[in-house]
Amino acid sequence: MNDAASLAPLDHSDPRAMRRAIRDGRFTGFTNLVARGHVQGNLIAVPAAYADDFEAYARANPQALPLLGRGEPGRRDMPGIADDLDIARDTGGYMVFRDGELVDTPRDASTHWRDDLVPFVIGCSFSFEALLQRAGVRLRHLEEGDVSAMYETTRETVPVGPFGGKLIVSMRALTPADAIRATLVSARHPGFHGAPVSLGLPEDLGIASLADSYGGHGMKRVLPGELPVFWACGATGQNALRAARLPLAITHYKAHMVITDLPLPEDMPS
Repeated sequence: MNDAASLAPLDHSDPRAMRRAIRDGRFTGFTNLVARGHVQGNLIAVPAAYADDFEAYARANPQALPLLGRGEPGRRDMPGIADDLDIARDTGGYMVFRDGELVDTPRDASTHWRDDLVPFVIGCSFSFEALLQRAGVRLRHLEEGDVSAMYETTRETVPVGPFGGKLIVSMRALTPADAIRATLVSARHPGFHGAPVSLGLPEDLGIASLADSYGGHGMKRVLPGELPVFWACGATGQNALRAARLPLAITHYKAHMVITDLPLPEDMPS
């Protein structure tokens, strides 16, 4: 890229600038610390024949899959959530599933995109993490340059059509005081998963070991004086795609989210 935009200093707070930087390869990292004044989301794209069932599945499981937007078949823009969005290029990392199997993890999903794919954007915990920090909650994994770990639970989601499977949760290690504050703040934002589903009891979710995270990534250490706090996670949708064994489905790659133009809401005092 030789245009002026590619040579200018990158404003990490500007969602449009970040999407363009991701698109042209100037930014390739996780999106959890950029555009923090704006909402981010998970991507799920399914063939049109399955789109109504997936939307119904998301609405039946709103804590894990809060819907932020649904696109049109074959369209890669979503003007309701972002200006100039190319959803096949602007997350910087994708997972491509065929018949329920992961077959590719490209940086650009354009070559896999089909005219019948319908994109959905699902609320993401990166958004509520920004709200938690505004409220004074310490998020140690961010201080350590990491992301939160995810776990598959033994809790079943409400099935719809071909979609179903176990609930996936994300975990943050918090002091008891911060766990209370985080619960109060997140409960006010159901669009970003709402309140935790469990505090301090991984066994309540059927999680045998915090060392064994879903996908193998994220901070899994809980220090003395901390509790593991679990929220429903949008990766539940990826689990459902695997179970549905669709001929094609595309999602974001871990921690590479859809950056929207939607402003993060102001929170009320805790």
